[in-house]
Amino acid sequence: MNFSFWEQDSWFTNIDYTVIGSGITGLNCALRLKERFPLAKVLVLERGLLPNGASTKNAGFACFGSLSEILDDLGSHSEEEVLELVQKRVKGLELLRKNVGDDNMDFQLNGGYELFTKDDEELFEECRSKMHEINRLLKPIFKEDVFSVRKNGFGFENIQQNLIFNRFEGQLHTGKMMSVLLQKVQASGVKLLNNVSVNSFSEGNASVEVNTDNFSFKTNKLLIATNGFASQLGLSEVKPARAQVLITDPIENLKIKGTFHLDRGYYYFRNVGDRILFGGGRNLDIQAEETCDLELTDLIQNRLEELLKTTILPKKEFSIDRRWSGIMGVGEKKKPIVKQVSENVYCGVRLGGMGVAIGSHVGRELADLIE
Repeated sequence: MNFSFWEQDSWFTNIDYTVIGSGITGLNCALRLKERFPLAKVLVLERGLLPNGASTKNAGFACFGSLSEILDDLGSHSEEEVLELVQKRVKGLELLRKNVGDDNMDFQLNGGYELFTKDDEELFEECRSKMHEINRLLKPIFKEDVFSVRKNGFGFENIQQNLIFNRFEGQLHTGKMMSVLLQKVQASGVKLLNNVSVNSFSEGNASVEVNTDNFSFKTNKLLIATNGFASQLGLSEVKPARAQVLITDPIENLKIKGTFHLDRGYYYFRNVGDRILFGGGRNLDIQAEETCDLELTDLIQNRLEELLKTTILPKKEFSIDRRWSGIMGVGEKKKPIVKQVSENVYCGVRLGGMGVAIGSHVGRELADLIE
């Protein structure tokens, strides 16, 4: 691109820090950099018109893990690792609420519920039998019992009639959350450019040359916060994981309120006012959903509609307002990757589908790697 002197001087000269990705992690990283280095020139690059991964496309769950998920994590992680994961998610949510404000993002603490299909009686019994043990494990964080058993009072069908209730789970409005974060970042003096895709970067003696789809420039330090798209920049420890979602039109006399997990967390739904937002199903074809493509598939969308009809809204008429997908970053371990990649390149990625909870914390950790 043929930049004018003014454009080159204001946006692309003497850049101290460049952050790739304007999602929750990237924006919190930029805010923290400005907090630590008020006079620094900080630039954020975003490939989409809006944050293009999952930060504006998620379901708006303020959660830290269902009971079955925590039990599953204990099968591949130590108790100390699981406790650290939950602690980081809780701290991340606290930081998000502090930065944005509950009212500004419609934060509601309505609690969360885990549903179990009729075929999952064994899993439910395992969760119930180990609930006391998990409550004991989490007591240092929450000071109270987290999980309890409740009857199905929502009219759900084709499930076990007891649900696992999590009193500390909340929900929020993703769009409002990101709008406030974007406003805070720009008000701090950070420069933000949208519709800029970073194709590659190369490191010199004291700087990094960043090559985008339209131009190149140099920055002193490069911080990668692209999560699900991290593998496109050479971070092979992160795999993309597409999450498909739909939302209904308003439903008359909807009694469902809260956040809900089904089938080991592979499905999740919540009320958005008098609508139902419903997502998940990537377990139907894990390999096909390891993609950065934001398309939708009939296989998953049809299954979401079927579960709405047979399980969630069995006696309600409903219609679908819209459908979309987002890209998460996952890997063999649940712990996020926050590290120095090379002398002048850093990354904060692999949020494991917990970006709302952990993104703020990871962003700050990423910025704090800078000495």
